[in-house]
Amino acid sequence: MAETIDLNGLPIELVRKDVKTIRLSVYPPDGSVRVSAPRRMPRETIRLFVIAKMDWIKAQRTKMREQPRETPREYRERESHYLWGQRYLLSIREADRAPGVEVQPAKIVLSVRPGSDQTKRAETMTAWYRRLLRAEAGRLFALWEPRLGVKATALFVRHMRTRWGTCNTRRGTIRLNTELAKKPQECLEYVIVHELAHLIETTHGPRFIAVMDEALPTWRETRELLNRLPTRHEDWSF
Repeated sequence: MAETIDLNGLPIELVRKDVKTIRLSVYPPDGSVRVSAPRRMPRETIRLFVIAKMDWIKAQRTKMREQPRETPREYRERESHYLWGQRYLLSIREADRAPGVEVQPAKIVLSVRPGSDQTKRAETMTAWYRRLLRAEAGRLFALWEPRLGVKATALFVRHMRTRWGTCNTRRGTIRLNTELAKKPQECLEYVIVHELAHLIETTHGPRFIAVMDEALPTWRETRELLNRLPTRHEDWSF
């Protein structure tokens, strides 16, 4: 069960796990803070650790407030949408057939049944993005799993509010955020390598950094690119 540590009015969520080291995270959209710590670690030790990291926490919260945000999509004619980092204008076509999406030069054509509302248009687009992301992720997994000497047991593609990707190291499963289909493909590759690297090292410590440096020397630059790009109106970060 989660506990809370209050530091001068800033609530810190404390989650005790079967881990060896403390992990501190700041999540969008409001910069909520969570610390994961070993089950038997004294509460005061954890509190002092968080206090020592307050400058970093404040910097992360400031970055989140300043990060560009997309306006909510309305799925209307000539609205801007993105695929693999490229901007397209949306074209709506109404026809009495199954909904679908097609990419043409400079535009994405969304075919829907007459009278389809914004919710149905959004569902069709989201399903399309999910299929594209799963296909490209499958190609990248086939490339990187043998290079890293690991094998994920399952891949899930879903909408996530706060993360670009996650790895359940116990089960060997990896989840990717559907929104990655809108970002440059090198961003997807970075997230996949990052999550696969957690099957080698669960923390973000020196061993993890060494794995990333050897596998993908430009990973820091790509991470910065990903976190500089405008995020969906409800916000998240990696």
